[in-house]
Order: sequence, then structure tokens, then C-alpha cells
Amino acid sequence: MIIDSLQAPYYAVIFSTLLSDNLEGYEKTAFRMEELAKQQPGYLGIESARNEVGITVSYWESLDAIVLWKNNIEHTEAREKGRGTWYKKYQLRICKVEREYGFEQ
Repeated sequence: MIIDSLQAPYYAVIFSTLLSDNLEGYEKTAFRMEELAKQQPGYLGIESARNEVGITVSYWESLDAIVLWKNNIEHTEAREKGRGTWYKKYQLRICKVEREYGFEQ
């Protein structure tokens, strides 16, 4: 799903990943993190795709909302599990979206 209802300015957290061979518990945790993020103040939405590289973009009202999400205890535990087990590599980028436009046929 592509989110087209956001009003700039807002923030995007871009999480790019390469998975390891050990994915035990990964899918369940990923689903839980998405459900938990939706409950956080300032959460606006999420888009995700995976081929060789996985890319998840979550959208937030403010940098403060992103910090609160980062410091959520369940999210912290999942991050530690990701570093130790599920990911060969990941990169996180936080961007301020000033403008957007789109097209739909």
C-alpha cells in the first residue's frame, strides 16, 4: 500500500535491511512492531517492500515522536534481536519531508 494522505512537513524513517539466514521469530516480531508503532503518538503510517534488500519507511509527525518510538522497550528489545540474529546489515535514515506529489491511474 502507498500512503497518499500525508500533509508535509512530516518525518520519514527509512529502514533498509539485509537479512541473515536465521529468521526464527522474525516475521512475528516484525508484525508486532508494526502493530505497536501504530499505537505510538505521532505515528502517521508505514510502507514496506522486500526483495534482496528490505525497505520499510515509517512516517511520523515529529522528531520527538520518533525518539519516543526508538525508546519503546519492546522496540528496543526487537532492535537488539535484529542486530544479534536477523540482520546481516541495516541502515536507518531520518528525513524531513518538505514536499510531496504523486500520480494514480
